[in-house]
Amino acid sequence: MSRPILYANFRIRTVVPRALVNYLKLDIDVVEPEKDEKRYAKLFPLHKVPAYVSAKGWKLTEVMAILNYLVNQSSDAKLKKQLLGEDLKAQAEVIRWQSLANSDLCGEIVKAFQPLRGDVPYNKKAVDTALANVDKIAGLYEERLQTHTYLASEHISLGDLLSAAVFTRGFNYLFGKQWRAAHPAIMRWYSTVIASEIMAPEFTEFKFIDEPLAPPQNKKAAKKVEKKTTEKKAEKAEKAPEPAEPKKPKHPLELLGKSSFVLDEWKRKYSNEDTRKGALPWFWDNYNPEEWSIWKVDYKYNDELTMTFMSNNLVGGFFNRLTASTKYMFGCLVVYGENNNNGITGAIMIRGQDYAPAFNVAPDWESYSYAKLDPAKDDDKEFINNMWAWDKPVVVNGENREIADGKVLK
Repeated sequence: MSRPILYANFRIRTVVPRALVNYLKLDIDVVEPEKDEKRYAKLFPLHKVPAYVSAKGWKLTEVMAILNYLVNQSSDAKLKKQLLGEDLKAQAEVIRWQSLANSDLCGEIVKAFQPLRGDVPYNKKAVDTALANVDKIAGLYEERLQTHTYLASEHISLGDLLSAAVFTRGFNYLFGKQWRAAHPAIMRWYSTVIASEIMAPEFTEFKFIDEPLAPPQNKKAAKKVEKKTTEKKAEKAEKAPEPAEPKKPKHPLELLGKSSFVLDEWKRKYSNEDTRKGALPWFWDNYNPEEWSIWKVDYKYNDELTMTFMSNNLVGGFFNRLTASTKYMFGCLVVYGENNNNGITGAIMIRGQDYAPAFNVAPDWESYSYAKLDPAKDDDKEFINNMWAWDKPVVVNGENREIADGKVLK
């Protein structure tokens, strides 16, 4: 490795490290981990971002540590004092506001917007609690900023930069016009920070929302409203022959025609026979790689997963949203590891050779990565067998991780 690398992507914690590398003109390559997956996974098995590796292989994770390290690479002594704090008191304040944003604020914002966005199952009580906690934390910022230009001193510091980055997720999903009107000090401060020379390049396309994300619609209530509306329209309408219903567009995978491999028969085999002794041998005898392909599917944000049952619920929600494609798919996703240290992976077979038409019916399909497997390779075939049998640990970066739970898509 000839040059240092900062691994950073769209995740909110990577905004400030990337901005500092560019603003300070540091001799560091900024790389998206998804575009260097093999090396990144080897260097950082927990898949945390941001992540830093020096030219000599020294590694560093955790955003606050990385920010401190990057600032200290600058030759501008005045700027370093400004960003890190000029004295012990100011330095403590900088760390205080960074920590509050990185832990409490970020955690509660994520708990609030993920269910609203459909990333995890919606629970009204949990979302309301998270939103209340966000407002409590925001109240601390509002109170401070009513009497101070910035959080830790009279200059922009790392406390301001990281806090503003985290607040951005709130402005993306939760903080509409009403919230912003109630927090004028935060709005003055936030607008100033993101317009600074350090942060402005990261916010060229940023826009405030008018209204916060609404809770997922209650399907039963929606159907009742729709039924009443339809009945009223019918009462007013003159009697006339109803126009023929437009034909539903065919699923893109239906255009591939009938397969020689009968998926329903395979699903019955899998459900009714011993996986290793009966189902898998039948599968490999009948599988046609020209008609079907098998993909390794990984959740991109394992570092945000907490309880294993919640991770499994996340998989269940994803599978539910794939309903339009299930007649062309089969597979398993498993949750490996333990509470607060788990991940999601698996193997899913689809009709055809392109994963997108099968998966893009789910709104959250881009939360997963897809890598084509080659059953002709022993390692790939073994991975498929293990994912569908659930009787062996998952090997993650050379480490055996026990399967805690999982779901079958069939």
